[in-house]
Amino acid sequence: MKRKVFSKLLGLFALLLVFHAALIEVLFHRIVRNAAQRPEHVIGQEALFSGLAALLVALLLAAWFSRSISLRLRRMVDFALQIAEGHLDARLDERENDELTAMAQALNVTAARLEASFAELDNRRRELATLLDSMQEAVVAISAERRVSWSNALMQRLAGTSIREGASLASAIRDPDVLACVECALNKREIATGRAIAFVPGRIFEVNAAPTPGGGAVVVLHDVTAVEAAEKSRREFIANVSHELRTPLTSISGYVETLLEDELPKPATTKEFLAIILKNAQRMNRLTEDLLELASIESKDYQLHLQRVRADRLVNDAVDSLAGMVLESGVQLETGGLVSDCVQVDVYAITQVFGNLIENALKYGRSGGRIVLAARRTDAMVEFSVRDFGPGIASEHLQRIFERFYRVDKARSRESGGTGLGLAIVKHILQTHGGSIWAESELGHGTTFHFTLPIAAAAAQSGAAAPPLSAEKKSPEPIPFKSP
Repeated sequence: MKRKVFSKLLGLFALLLVFHAALIEVLFHRIVRNAAQRPEHVIGQEALFSGLAALLVALLLAAWFSRSISLRLRRMVDFALQIAEGHLDARLDERENDELTAMAQALNVTAARLEASFAELDNRRRELATLLDSMQEAVVAISAERRVSWSNALMQRLAGTSIREGASLASAIRDPDVLACVECALNKREIATGRAIAFVPGRIFEVNAAPTPGGGAVVVLHDVTAVEAAEKSRREFIANVSHELRTPLTSISGYVETLLEDELPKPATTKEFLAIILKNAQRMNRLTEDLLELASIESKDYQLHLQRVRADRLVNDAVDSLAGMVLESGVQLETGGLVSDCVQVDVYAITQVFGNLIENALKYGRSGGRIVLAARRTDAMVEFSVRDFGPGIASEHLQRIFERFYRVDKARSRESGGTGLGLAIVKHILQTHGGSIWAESELGHGTTFHFTLPIAAAAAQSGAAAPPLSAEKKSPEPIPFKSP
C-alpha cells in the first residue's frame, strides 16, 4: 500500500522549503541591491521580517493540513464510540484516496459484520425465548448470586409478579422442595431432582435443577398433576374391580363348598343356593359387560352412527322401549314438555342413555311413584331431563355420582344388583356426542338428571323428514340397559 499520508506530508514539507528558499532568495537580492542606500540595522530588520513571514506562511499551511487530518481522526474516534455504545448502524464517510480512507472502509466493514452478527444473535435469542415460552414446562434461570436472571411465560403465569429479573430466589419461589433442588445444583454442581407440591396449590410438579457454566442453575418444573391423577384413578379402578369381583366370587365359592360338603343336600336348599349362585354369576356378567362397554366407549376407535332425529320422537321411543319394565315396577312413566328440534345422535347409544337413567330412577326413586321425561331447547342444544320424586341425593354426592364405582348408598346399590358403572357410561356417551350431563336434587323431593345434545345443522333440518326409527340400529332382542 502506498504511504499516501506520509507522501502528502513530505510533499508539503518540500513545498514549504522551496517556498521559503524562493522568498529568501527574492528578499536577499532586494536587500543586496539596496544595501548601499540603507543602514545596516534596517537591512537586518528586513532580513528578520522576511524569515518570519516565510515561517508564518509555513506554519499556517502546516496548521491547515494538521487540522484536516485531526478532524478525520476525530470522526473515527466518534465512530468507535458510537459502536461501543451499541449503534452498530453507524458508518464513516471518507472520500479521500489515502490510508485514513482505507482505515475508515475497514472500520465500516467491521461494523457491518458486527451488526450482522448481533442481529443473528438477537434472532437466535428470540427463537430460543419463543421455544422456551412454548414449552409445557416452567423454566427459570438462577444466577450464582441466587437471583432470577430469566424465566419463561409459563413460569411467570404460575409464580405471578414475584418472579421477575433480579428478584431473589427466596422471594420468587417459596416452595422448599424447589429451593432444595436449586441449592444442590448451585453448591454441588450436579443435577438435582425432586417433587414440589406447595409451589401451586392443588398441583404437583416434578423438579429438575441443573448447574450452568456461569455458576448459576436452570430449573425446569414439569406438571405431573394429570399423570398422578390418572395413576391414582388406575389404582382405584383396579381396587374397585377387584373388590366388585371378589364379593360375588366369595359368595359363589362359599355356597358351592357348602353344597359339596353336604352329601345329601335338601332339594329346597340346593335350589336356594343355586339361585344365589346364579344371581352372583349374573352380577359378575353384568360387571364384565359394563367394563367392556366403558372400555369401548373410551377407546379412540369408538364410532358413532349419527342420524338426524326429532327430540320428541327420541323421548317417546325410550318410553315405549321401557314400558314393560316400568309397568312391572308400579311406577308411572310420563312425558312433560317436548320440542320437535332435530338432534344428530346415535339412536342406539342415546336409547341406552335413557335406559340407564330411567332404570336408575326406578331403583332409587320408586317411592315417588312416577318418573317424568322432558326436553326443551337451550341455545344450540336440546336439554333432556329425567326426573324422579324419590328421596333425593345429598348435595355432596352430586359432583361424584358420575365417577366409576361411586355409590351414594353402597349397601343398597349392591342389594339392587348395580355395578356402579351405569352413570359413567352415560357420561362418556354424551361427551362423545358433544353434550354434557349433570344432576340436581333436593332431599325428600327427588332427583333430576339433565343432559344436552347438539341440535342438527339448520340445513339438515330444512331437508327431508327424518327416517323412521325402524331403519336405525336395533337389536332383535330387548336392548340390554346397563345398571347404574
